[in-house]
Amino acid sequence: MQNFIHEPKIFYTDTGQPEGPPVVLIHAFPFSHEMWLPQVEVLNERWRVVTYDIRGFGRSDPGDGEFTIDQYVDDLFLLLDALQIEQATVVGLSMGGYILLRAFEREPGRFRALVLSSTKSAADDEAARTGRERAIDTIHRQGLRFYAEDFAKKVFAPQTFTLTPQIIDHQLEIIETHPPIGLQGALRALASRPDTTAVLDRIAVPTLLLFGEEDSVTPPALGRAMQGRIVGSELVVIPQAAHLCNLEHPEVYNAHLLSFLEGLGG
Repeated sequence: MQNFIHEPKIFYTDTGQPEGPPVVLIHAFPFSHEMWLPQVEVLNERWRVVTYDIRGFGRSDPGDGEFTIDQYVDDLFLLLDALQIEQATVVGLSMGGYILLRAFEREPGRFRALVLSSTKSAADDEAARTGRERAIDTIHRQGLRFYAEDFAKKVFAPQTFTLTPQIIDHQLEIIETHPPIGLQGALRALASRPDTTAVLDRIAVPTLLLFGEEDSVTPPALGRAMQGRIVGSELVVIPQAAHLCNLEHPEVYNAHLLSFLEGLGG
């Protein structure tokens, strides 16, 4: 099923088994719910699977383009409430992980388990904030396609450009459909997001960390540092994959995700 919740208008999909354990997937910047299609296909067999477009991306309303991470968290809770999901396993990749960590910090009881992928808990430092300001200017001056092609070089492994370029081409097409104001607002939200490192020590639900071996944006070392603070967590490093490890090697990503979910039971 595809639908919207309102105020703001947020597009979501609700598929799989209606009575199954709910799994919610939060996409990365600057993509959309479609980046999870390789995972949704396999999860649908047993779980209730919810994906959505973050405010300002895909079919969700960009509003005035002024966002914060806490507004993104509010949207997540609004979606869970609208779907009558009291507690879920939530998967967040990159920006999705930032949202997930802040959401857990605010309302830990809403989460049965966490999957943190290609993400980190630290806030942006000055260099990162400056980089986001440059990105905002690039989108304004040179357009989404130029920005997207440059961004892809940072988040996909070199071999993906050679072996499976269609994966990258599809994501570039999706980025081009976003309203520029949505991406620019997201960049500001990411630059101003709070540090959530302290919450890592308080995570007491099952947690899986999935990172790409060749990720230069969020290297596996960040995953190892997070694993060291989250009691009982599991870290998996996916070979020959970079930041978008769920797309570059979906069969490996899915195998570990399914194993984790099956281990939760119910």
